[in-house]
Amino acid sequence: MKTQKQLKIIAIGGGEIGRPGTKIETEAIDREIIKLTGKKHPKLLLIPTASNDSGMYRSVVQKYFGKRLGCKTDALYLIKEKLSKNEIEMKIYNTDIIYVGGGNTLKMLKIWRRLGIDTILKKAARKGIVLSGVSAGAICWFSHGLSDSLRFKNPKNKKLIRVRGLGLINILVCPHYYFKKDRRLSLFKIIKEKGGSALALENCTALEVIGNNYKILASKTNAKAYLVYRKNKKAHEMELPANKYFKIL
Repeated sequence: MKTQKQLKIIAIGGGEIGRPGTKIETEAIDREIIKLTGKKHPKLLLIPTASNDSGMYRSVVQKYFGKRLGCKTDALYLIKEKLSKNEIEMKIYNTDIIYVGGGNTLKMLKIWRRLGIDTILKKAARKGIVLSGVSAGAICWFSHGLSDSLRFKNPKNKKLIRVRGLGLINILVCPHYYFKKDRRLSLFKIIKEKGGSALALENCTALEVIGNNYKILASKTNAKAYLVYRKNKKAHEMELPANKYFKIL
């Protein structure tokens, strides 16, 4: 009987990796993703479903993770290409890192569930493959996430919705925290009304999960992460220190 390997996840709240006209912002976090594999030149598989299988996204990842950081990069297209289940499994199970790109979280998760990608990724987690991603690619690993997916159909729709992720990390997450004021207001409203707690990640911060250990990573000194929780019928916010293990989740 095979032993289940340790869960390894790095979920990034936001930040750039070199799209045209932007500066690289998350390199310290991305180097930690690579470090978790224990390999100098690991294989990295981009899953850009949330960006509608963007070819530009693949080019950026190839240039950044490939040429700059030394990974062997590939992409899994689930919209452009009609792959068999076996072909999908071969790609996912034969990589060292899964990197899920940002975009339309709701659409991505619907496609994943229709194709059974959610089940395959959970099995990849048990195999010890490093699971990572930014924004939508962070939300997917949590039980739920706060998402702006409705704006992709109607740019004027600013409503944030609670979407259901794969549940590998059992807490609600809010990426891009403080990046836009409405995210904090919406998260506070949810916690005040429904209770529980949430992890709020600013751009250039990430949650690193190794087994049952949790740690906040930051690629900028002023980037922060918070625990948002309800007490005395009000929502409160507590800053989580970077690079220190904690057991709140």
